[in-house]
Amino acid sequence: MVAALKKEIFLRKNELEDKTLKSLYFGGGTPSVLSGDEIRSLIDEVLRYYTFDPNMEITLEANPDDLTEIFLRDLAGTAVNRLSIGTQSFFDEDLRLMNRAHNASEAEGSIKRAQDHGFENISIDLIYGSPTSNLEIWKENLKQTIKLQVPHISSYALTVEPKTALENWVKNKKVSAPAEEEQNEEFYYMCGFLQENGFEHYEISNFAKPGFHSRHNAAYWQYEPYLGIGPSAHSYDGRSIRSWNIANNPLYVKSIEAGRLALESEVLSEKDRFNEMLMIGLRTVWGVNLNKLTEDFSESLVSHFQKETAKKLNTGVLIIDDNRLKIPESHWFMADGIASDLFMI
Repeated sequence: MVAALKKEIFLRKNELEDKTLKSLYFGGGTPSVLSGDEIRSLIDEVLRYYTFDPNMEITLEANPDDLTEIFLRDLAGTAVNRLSIGTQSFFDEDLRLMNRAHNASEAEGSIKRAQDHGFENISIDLIYGSPTSNLEIWKENLKQTIKLQVPHISSYALTVEPKTALENWVKNKKVSAPAEEEQNEEFYYMCGFLQENGFEHYEISNFAKPGFHSRHNAAYWQYEPYLGIGPSAHSYDGRSIRSWNIANNPLYVKSIEAGRLALESEVLSEKDRFNEMLMIGLRTVWGVNLNKLTEDFSESLVSHFQKETAKKLNTGVLIIDDNRLKIPESHWFMADGIASDLFMI
């Protein structure tokens, strides 16, 4: 697979116009199955065609049970300078419900081991609103995060996905379905608690200490172009073309070995781009740049936007600040619904 990834990097080396990269992200699946040597060789391959920004962020996604002493020692010898750890919870009952391979002790231990090996820029994922949890347990999860001095948190409400064990358990009444009212309460408790402890709430699901914002995710949220390498990886040209590699690993490798890209693509319509700008922008502290919106879209879309926006400005669920349209944090839990009301259907 590593050979195929390197060949795809070569085949697509001219797709990004800007040859100075701000971030590199090893994610999707379990990239921590790569050895330190393999990670180094992939980074070296990227450097054959691009240069790195002085503040380059190189992130590796990992599960707690992958972050062993041996692996972390190996990883510390690479250029990886940020870890995104799929912690989810510090309580065993939550982790069993989510069908996680690690337990609460491993969740805590993986963070401490990473810090012992010099990784300070750490993000963890936390899930709230689980039927095995409650507000008091959620408070303990957040306290533990502060105690461990983690500088970045990505936190999501538990959802019941189709064809999962959780969906089956809910259908058979083995567990209760997540309760939106409880998720709402836990979300707003988290907002206040983390801000009191020095975090900035910069996107609905993301909180960071100063200097620890995710440079990689910020590129998505601000419509910058990105290039995805490997099975299922998605790319965007920053304008109107989105593409993705096929998910089938053997077919991906066979295609790349033959010198053919294994991707599909779509051209986003003006309406699609408009709706996406609203959906993404209104989830962030930066909001939607009104100058960019009026420059990039037709008069009919802008007219629709102004008409629909005026209704919500009057109710306070939208505000305009420094010529940017934003949702106040007090309404962020319902941000997707607010944004969708502005869509051009």
